[in-house]
Amino acid sequence: MTRIAVVVTSYNYRDYVAEAVDSALAQTRAPAQVIVVDDGSTDGSADLLKERYGDDPRVILLCTENGGQLAAFQRGVARVDADVICFLDSDDRWEPDYLARVGAVYDSRKDVGFIISDMRWFGDEERVVGYGARAIDFGFTAISTYAATAWYGAPTSALSMRTEWARRSLQLPAEIIATWRLSADNALVYGASVLGARKYYLPTGSVGYRIHGSNGWWSNLGPEQTYVNRLRSRALIGQYARMAGLDDSCLELARFEFKTKPDPSWKETRRYAGLCLRGDAPWWKRGERALSVLLRRKKKQR
Repeated sequence: MTRIAVVVTSYNYRDYVAEAVDSALAQTRAPAQVIVVDDGSTDGSADLLKERYGDDPRVILLCTENGGQLAAFQRGVARVDADVICFLDSDDRWEPDYLARVGAVYDSRKDVGFIISDMRWFGDEERVVGYGARAIDFGFTAISTYAATAWYGAPTSALSMRTEWARRSLQLPAEIIATWRLSADNALVYGASVLGARKYYLPTGSVGYRIHGSNGWWSNLGPEQTYVNRLRSRALIGQYARMAGLDDSCLELARFEFKTKPDPSWKETRRYAGLCLRGDAPWWKRGERALSVLLRRKKKQR
């Protein structure tokens, strides 16, 4: 059976962190490890964690200097001794069946390296966010992510991945670590895609994503910040592309990556047809590749 570790990262969420850790400990499929990383909180979180879990053998508690979320991921992952890592933000929570549902896919699908769940927002807003009500095998996504900045992911608490992919995704230079003090789940999402993990969406209904005043930053982004965020994402993808040895010549393989998707949506099909039209091949060859993508999708719908 697949061994699962949980990595909880926390910064100044004293009011919420115990609920998050308790939800990890209450899973019907017990995790092999629960690793809690306090990233230099100044609100008493570290004292609370030490008092509540300091003598709990199920919890590995790491109270460190502040280095940002990406550095906290690195510290937590370095202590993992398990096959799969499920990440949990300290202001979120899971229902007791989350690890059981995710673990069942990892048990049966050895080729799947990364699972995305849907999320149920609670707190200041309530709704369900995800890719739909049915499971989706996204297949491989390296070229789509590299060439189109496609996002196959979710916020931290709805992400899990095999440990090897987490470690590879977090092998980043110091300047990248400093840049991604926040929104570091981008590194997990983009890294796993570009480096070659097979991705799978599993709607569990078991991830509670808390909406509160401290984390609603995305709703007020202006054009300047939107531009900066996208530029940073493009630079991060470029870093992973260099690690993987990818350049624009990979566009000629877009149609083959598309074939790894058992039931692609029309949105995904259009994206890959567009990728096939790019590159240095003669126009008729690019058109032929795009047409093959469209025809394959049409054939699978019959």
